[in-house]
Amino acid sequence: MTSRNWVHLFLTTLVVGAVTTAVVGFIVRWNEFQQLLSDFNILEFLSILVWLMGVGLIFSILSQMGFFAYLTVHRFGLGIFKSLWNAVQVLLIVFVLFDLVYLRYDVFAESGESIMSYIVLAAIVLVAGLTVAFMKVKQTNNEAFIPALFFMVVVTVIEWVPVLRVNEHSWLYLMLFPLLACNAYQLLVLHKLNQKSLEERKALEKKAKPKANEKAQKKPSNA
Repeated sequence: MTSRNWVHLFLTTLVVGAVTTAVVGFIVRWNEFQQLLSDFNILEFLSILVWLMGVGLIFSILSQMGFFAYLTVHRFGLGIFKSLWNAVQVLLIVFVLFDLVYLRYDVFAESGESIMSYIVLAAIVLVAGLTVAFMKVKQTNNEAFIPALFFMVVVTVIEWVPVLRVNEHSWLYLMLFPLLACNAYQLLVLHKLNQKSLEERKALEKKAKPKANEKAQKKPSNA
């Protein structure tokens, strides 16, 4: 990928994170926002909105760090496990989803609390991962399904860990959806930017060849 397209990916992912966090923040904290709007407290409303977008930028940067870390891990996985890498990724997906439900329920569940709320969060991650993986397959090829699902499930949960440890209800959703949005965006746009970068390099090479030929023709003969 060219530096120009990398900067484009970085900036647009920041926007996705900021906007998604602001929207989710409105939904999660609607009672608070509704009170501010009814009291015409516009300044405080805007300050909270800016704060949410700032938090979204942090989530976006965390997502981008996870994305580029996964690209590196994926290459190592292919080199070490070769044809077994897909099977390893499937096992890790199952393990992470199981732990996301069982460990959180074991640590945070109160007496008599149902496990369903813990299953719902894991189901949201899985459904989002499957949806993005199917979209990736349509845009590229069938081999992209498991890596895409692995990234959307395993890497998203790893990025989500700081809030999972706290287990504060509103923050769980406030962080989850921006991470899913940023991760999905990067995954689905990556091959397009790679293709664009390839086309830009070819265009530069075509421009460079005539100039090189002109310089060769202008060189004086040694005869």
